[in-house]
Amino acid sequence: MSPRERLHMPPTQAMHVLSALLEQHTGQQIAPNRTWRIETALKPVLRDRGLASLDELVAAMLRDQSGQIAAQAVDALLNQETSFYRDAGVIETVAGAVEALAATLNRRVSIWSAACSTGQEPLSLAMLFAERSQKAPWLEPEILATDVSETALGRARAGRYSQFEIQRGLPIRKMVDWFSAEDTDWVARPELVRRICFRRHNLVSDPPPIGRFDIILCRNVLLYLSPELRRRVFERLASAIRPGGLLVLGAGETVIGQSEAFVPSATYRGFYEPAPPARTANAA
Repeated sequence: MSPRERLHMPPTQAMHVLSALLEQHTGQQIAPNRTWRIETALKPVLRDRGLASLDELVAAMLRDQSGQIAAQAVDALLNQETSFYRDAGVIETVAGAVEALAATLNRRVSIWSAACSTGQEPLSLAMLFAERSQKAPWLEPEILATDVSETALGRARAGRYSQFEIQRGLPIRKMVDWFSAEDTDWVARPELVRRICFRRHNLVSDPPPIGRFDIILCRNVLLYLSPELRRRVFERLASAIRPGGLLVLGAGETVIGQSEAFVPSATYRGFYEPAPPARTANAA
């Protein structure tokens, strides 16, 4: 049955349970017209656990006091869509902003790549600045990359990608310069991966990482959250960004009508910056 045909099928009770489980643990919601994705995403879990259906999976989760089956299901349901140099124009604009900030602040710029999935976004930035910093070491930023999925982070730390993944957005020259072929995969060189600090972090339930950042990339994840959770995440991002910093969202995301903590950047189109402190009634 095709995904289009599945759109007209009512979701099963098991799908409701699994969708609620994902939202409870990550805040991410599955739209009613995309519940077909649940079965597709969980096929590997069913196969791994020797289960025949989603109903059996839910029953197994209820019996499993360790919570491992539920954690495996949540991990599989997360949308990990990403690619190297995704929205290349955005990556280039981030690079220009880093150079401008580094020159103004006279120090290394700090970047937080939130919801980094399997690591292609922070690795793209690391490649870009490793090449540029050969002539200007002060341009290389400090990069923290976080995600809620330990499985995704494990892949990011290993820097191992399939032929399909490596070809999505990565220029051949950079592939040859920064990756080595191993069997059917491509593996990032250790000196590239070492330029990034990977850490588990839940945008919805965890406090922001220690420290404050000059640029935060949080792309293509907020659209899966409810408006209330979105506002909460924006508040946390605002507490983690330095004055004069920049917030980078996905193409289909905006702060407008969602949060008063950020305003559109006057310098970088499509980016956002912390809102100026509100003036009090007695301010001059």
